[in-house]
Amino acid sequence: MPRLSAGDLAPDFTLPTADGGSVTLSDLRGQHVVVYFYPAAMTPGCTTQACDFRDSLSSLAAAGYAVIGISPDPVDKLARFAAEDSLTFPLASDADRSVLETWGAFGEKKLYGKTVTGVIRSTVVVDPDGTVELAQYNVKATGHVAKLRRDLKID
Repeated sequence: MPRLSAGDLAPDFTLPTADGGSVTLSDLRGQHVVVYFYPAAMTPGCTTQACDFRDSLSSLAAAGYAVIGISPDPVDKLARFAAEDSLTFPLASDADRSVLETWGAFGEKKLYGKTVTGVIRSTVVVDPDGTVELAQYNVKATGHVAKLRRDLKID
């Protein structure tokens, strides 16, 4: 699938979340939304990234940003992930990978020098009108949130 770029309309979605509810992107219009895609809950890199978002949540929220994490994990695994790491932002399950594919976050990638098909660690920032403000693909788990904050000029 093609990747999203700044200026594109962010595709809407409704996905089940770790807390037993659901999240719909269009319900968050009026605020900035950081949508990040990660391969698997409770793995070292994904835990590092999720905890970095958790630790930056208050400054992101103060700047008007909500955070949603999306992976293909089932809801029950996401619930364990949220509980174990005190993650208070929505973790959404895209078990059929349809949102991942639509957003360009699933496909071929390099892993330890081999080409594989899977989740491409990505972050897309959506502006209050539902337009892509920033799209970053193949991001690193470690240090990504700090870089994102610098890119968005959030202290």
